[in-house]
Amino acid sequence: MRFYVRKRRQPPAIIIVALIDILIVLLVFLTVTTTFKQQPAIRLALPESSSARRADANDSPPLVITIDAKGVLRLGPNPAPATLEQLRAALAAAVARDPDARAAINADKAAPWGVLVSVMDAAKKANLKERQISAFTREPGQP
Repeated sequence: MRFYVRKRRQPPAIIIVALIDILIVLLVFLTVTTTFKQQPAIRLALPESSSARRADANDSPPLVITIDAKGVLRLGPNPAPATLEQLRAALAAAVARDPDARAAINADKAAPWGVLVSVMDAAKKANLKERQISAFTREPGQP
């Protein structure tokens, strides 16, 4: 005699909606936490250098001075042109805030040499500890 009824066993079900929710949360998390490389607003053709060094990740960001092919100065990420007097004032303010302030000069390879020299002179008069001129470094083996 059989007194119990044997139930049919159902196969396990995977809930797809919950998996999609988890994937969306992971996607949002990765998108928010990813750091994006900042591209300069001005297109420059930097000269090549075989002895240039890359900046360390723990270095404080330098004050970026950009000189385009026509000799127009731009200070930091601001795309508006700046005069040499505004540059001198900004460099003096940067040194007053941080005595170890650095400047990075991004000059187009067709930029007038006189403008580059006057920017270097202004950086030296502001007592900046380190002045860098940015150049495009070609990795060995690349054309």
